[in-house]
Amino acid sequence: MATIEDEKDPFDAIVDAPFDSALSERYLVYALSTITARSLPDLRDGLKPVHRRLLWAMRQLKLNPTDAFKKSARVVGDVIGKYHPHGDASVYDAMVRLAQDFALRYPLVEGQGNFGNIDGDNAAAYRYTEARLTRTALRLMEGLDEGTVDFVPTYNGEEQEPEIFPGLFPNLLANGASGIAVGMATNIPSHNVAEVVDATLELIDNPHVEHARLMELFHGPDFATGGLVVDSAETIARAYETGRGSFRIRARFHAAEAAAPADREAGIERLGGGQWQLVIDQIPYQVQKGRLIEQVAQLIADKKLPILEDVRDESDENIRIVFVPRSRNVDPELLRESLYKLTDLEVRFGLNLNVLDATRTPMVMGLKELLGNWVASQIDILQRRSRHRLDQIARRLELVEGYIVAFLNLDRVIAIIRSEDEPKPVMMAEFGLTDRQAEAILNMRLRSLRKLEEMELRQEKDALLKEQDELEKLLGSPARQRTRLKRDLAALRKEYGPDTALGARRTRIEEAAPAVEFSMDAMIEKEPVTVVLSQKGWVRAARGHVDLAGSSDGMGDFKYKEGDGPAFALHAQTTDKLLLAADDGRFFTLGADKLPGARGFGEPVRNTLDIDPQANIVAVIVHRAGTRLLLAATTGKGFAATTDDLLAETRKGRQVMNVKDEAKLRVARPIPAGHDHVAVVGDNRKLVVFNLEELPDLARGQGVKLQNYRDGGLSDATTFRLEEGLSWIMGGKEGRTRTEGEMWQWKVARGGAGRMPPQGFPRDNRFT
Repeated sequence: MATIEDEKDPFDAIVDAPFDSALSERYLVYALSTITARSLPDLRDGLKPVHRRLLWAMRQLKLNPTDAFKKSARVVGDVIGKYHPHGDASVYDAMVRLAQDFALRYPLVEGQGNFGNIDGDNAAAYRYTEARLTRTALRLMEGLDEGTVDFVPTYNGEEQEPEIFPGLFPNLLANGASGIAVGMATNIPSHNVAEVVDATLELIDNPHVEHARLMELFHGPDFATGGLVVDSAETIARAYETGRGSFRIRARFHAAEAAAPADREAGIERLGGGQWQLVIDQIPYQVQKGRLIEQVAQLIADKKLPILEDVRDESDENIRIVFVPRSRNVDPELLRESLYKLTDLEVRFGLNLNVLDATRTPMVMGLKELLGNWVASQIDILQRRSRHRLDQIARRLELVEGYIVAFLNLDRVIAIIRSEDEPKPVMMAEFGLTDRQAEAILNMRLRSLRKLEEMELRQEKDALLKEQDELEKLLGSPARQRTRLKRDLAALRKEYGPDTALGARRTRIEEAAPAVEFSMDAMIEKEPVTVVLSQKGWVRAARGHVDLAGSSDGMGDFKYKEGDGPAFALHAQTTDKLLLAADDGRFFTLGADKLPGARGFGEPVRNTLDIDPQANIVAVIVHRAGTRLLLAATTGKGFAATTDDLLAETRKGRQVMNVKDEAKLRVARPIPAGHDHVAVVGDNRKLVVFNLEELPDLARGQGVKLQNYRDGGLSDATTFRLEEGLSWIMGGKEGRTRTEGEMWQWKVARGGAGRMPPQGFPRDNRFT
């Protein structure tokens, strides 16, 4: 019986080590395991371990393309029970992806049942679906029984699994891969097999081939869902030379065959009455169609795409998404470009050719290096297959030669068998047979002892010797090996050629300019409106240009809330931007298309703009590019500004005129083309006129002195042409205008005090 002294103290197992080094050492082991055993594909077969184990398990279950389907649950059970000790959900998800023709360019699994769809719906549970291998998968696994690859023990040591698949199918580039490991990731698009083969054949013929020559044969990605790659050839070539880059992928606008050729390529379907619609039949890779439709519908609901009326999904087994414009006057090119800009009809796909090489070392490779390593692996597989076959031939020749000896000495062999208790050593000694030869002769059936069999054996021996000689020559000649590989690749290209249903290129490479930076104003349908702003700050817009001159106050016949009245009324278009100038010197921008209708009293403008409660609106101006404004404060200071510099992007507006203390912005008035003088009148009823050239152009500031005051401040300011004279509106119901032509006596240098205005000048000291 063990004593207490014999028992080991558990604290003796504690290792005294720095925590950071222990942690880093263990994390490094975990990171390497993630990189090599989970996330990165092997360049030789393009598979991660989970995919390789799935296909191997299906092969073991004899799920060939010509055999019956089996439940997916059976496959998943075998994989997680024998080869891949992880969750069933992750294994089934990997299997589903191998079966989706919109996820894999060349599917490796043929599914029966609901395996998900391009709308983003998930597959049915594995108890409801069935699966079997595709011919492409068999191509990838060709040679597994021919000694071409090493087999390694499974996680529990009970079974064996192949280290890689030896097939000639270039799966890494053909189907691509994506994965995220610790500290690194991979993202490889799918490509066209025929182009991969063409580039490989060129590399075999000329190992020093230039990258540019490879890109003449290898054009770029070929996605399962088609679409367009719209980058330049130089951009694509640079990405494949370094192994890193990105591609812009767009949906393809393509109308029905009944459309005219030009309209068909532009995706335009003409309807009756001049109406039309845009149609898409291919979407970018990894974009879910259902989510794309929701994205566009949300843009319509949020009025962020006002030129689009509706989006419809008319897809069956083929994709057909229809975009209905707001009106027939919408520019189709503008609608296409806006959809590219605002939705996932254009996305980016990152290229990261990070793979595991033959030594299981992760590295980023360019196209030439990748193909070179793959060719080297296929040459190695060819050599291993040849050596394996030579071993088989040697073993068979040994038996055939023994059979021939038996036939030549048939009577003596029979006599030995009948007379000897242990015929085997006697035969070996008498005829010089090996143990295997003697054992094989003793195991021969009597029906094989016929004359014809000898002839067949000699023919078989000659054939085996001929094949042996060819294989030995093949193994001894790298040139023969390259020739054999080229012949096999040519046969593969024929099977996956561009004239076959599976091999035809789906993604077009068409260089296009980036999606244009369009203005949202371009999406607004242009219509005339009459903008009305009341004294209390209620704003509205009536459709059409209402007659304003016919009303007594020049503001139109609009109704206002009790205690409110007209302040500003002007004609504009829905595409116009309105500049609102507050007397605190801040300018605000308002889109004419966003104004409420004129059926009611409108809405408070302060609901949209953050105007100071103490500030008043002094001007409402329709923005026209390049228009100059005369800005003047009650202090008598002012300057000229261009409306382009006054537009504000936010509701807080833009501070333009800096005013201090009790000063206010009094004048914000457009300067018509041709005006050359400024007229300023003060509260003291003195008028000064000076050259417009003396007025500086600023984007912000206090300005310069326009008129000097001993007391009071600026009342009004305007511009005019000196030769036409200064005009002002006289009082009375008629609203007559008077013009004073001789203004020379008021003309002084800017900043003068001025003199009393001409007789008949309005008593309120205002020009309008």
